[in-house]
Amino acid sequence: MCGRSTHKLSWDEIVRLYNLTLQHFPKSNLEPNYNVAPTTTIPIVIEQEGKRGLIPARWGLIPSWWKKPLKDLPATFNARAETVATKPMFRSAYAKRRCIIPSNGFYEWKGPKGKKQPYFISPARDPLLSFAGLWEQWKDPETNMPLNTATIIVAAAQAPISSLHDRMPVMLAPDDFEPWLSLKTGIEELAVRPPQPVNIWPVSTRVNKAGNNGDETLTQKIQLAA
Repeated sequence: MCGRSTHKLSWDEIVRLYNLTLQHFPKSNLEPNYNVAPTTTIPIVIEQEGKRGLIPARWGLIPSWWKKPLKDLPATFNARAETVATKPMFRSAYAKRRCIIPSNGFYEWKGPKGKKQPYFISPARDPLLSFAGLWEQWKDPETNMPLNTATIIVAAAQAPISSLHDRMPVMLAPDDFEPWLSLKTGIEELAVRPPQPVNIWPVSTRVNKAGNNGDETLTQKIQLAA
């Protein structure tokens, strides 16, 4: 599962890493967020007519056919790798609209209910984590305004992340970017690959409050009581 993440993205870094040629996301809007929660607007990398661009999207995919109020939408911020190709919520996007969701890291919790300790998982070697994702454009039936939406694909967790949770985001290596975005590779082979090297450390429970997102110290390592 991936329900909280971070992004503090350098514009030049993200353009260079993903070889962006179309830049729909205003440079001034690429603000850091140290506690990204579902329904938040996030930057995603898409490919159209062979060119890549960065666009804003709501974290939580809304299929184009959805007509009910958003309060009735089930949780769609994650899509399971095992069913993403067939589940009605995601199958159209999987077949036609792939994306990459860049991140500086994400949080997971471990421990008994009521006493869960948050941990931060960040890249140990690469500048960013690149999550396999899907995107969809939904039109609000009340306002007729289009909205880009996205989801992160998750698979069975592998070590060391499996010590915290049984699910983890599917992570893409640079060599995966082109075949993933151009629909040349399936999620099956990507989901079983070992994740890129990561660092994991405990962080403050202040991250539990979703609205607390502007504080860079949320990602800092803390010492746990013996």
